[in-house]
Amino acid sequence: MFIVGLTGGLATGKSTVLSIFRGHGIAVIDADEVARKVLEPGTKAWKELREYFGDEVLLADGKVNRARLGEIVFDDIEKRRKLNAITHPRIQSAMMKMAVSYFFSGHSYIVMEVPLLFETGKMLTFMHKIITVVCEENQQLERLCKRNDFTEVVAKKRIKCQMPLEDKVAKSHFVVDNSGSFANTRQQTECIIRLLRRSKFTWYFRAIVGIAFLSIIFGIGHIVSNFFCTK
Repeated sequence: MFIVGLTGGLATGKSTVLSIFRGHGIAVIDADEVARKVLEPGTKAWKELREYFGDEVLLADGKVNRARLGEIVFDDIEKRRKLNAITHPRIQSAMMKMAVSYFFSGHSYIVMEVPLLFETGKMLTFMHKIITVVCEENQQLERLCKRNDFTEVVAKKRIKCQMPLEDKVAKSHFVVDNSGSFANTRQQTECIIRLLRRSKFTWYFRAIVGIAFLSIIFGIGHIVSNFFCTK
């Protein structure tokens, strides 16, 4: 099995592309969904978050007010670092555990959506291929304002905090341009799916794992055999 990293900019359409992969029966891991689970009320991350930021970042039902939390950390680098220290290691750990589970379930590859894949760089080592989702600059701005109810000024600041899309594209193996219709985005994504299905890397990987496993078994058998032979 190999891992395909899916990234892009804010509001470029990463979730749309991920849904297309999911619709084709491909195992996907959504970093945003994992982050919500990691910060569910009562978890260790939630307790640390509450201790540091206070009840100001919680909704009436105890769940994290992500919009308010984003406002607090956006202009405060120390608080942003603290938030990342609380959440990122747990999110990454949870995602890798899911990946291992999918491996043992027999999936040939999985798609892992990581918005800050290049910015943090911590999960790049695990990615066999990388897909970046892009769209026109004015579309990205309009979508972000509409989705998050941001002013244009705030939206532009949020976008500039991430690596420029052209830099992400230069580091990627595939690009999906989500500027057009959903049908066009689906066509591009399905083309990538066909290419990934032809990859032989998964069989090489399974062969290596299989050989390593058999070597361990035979090694243990040899040790046990020698042990009893000396008795």
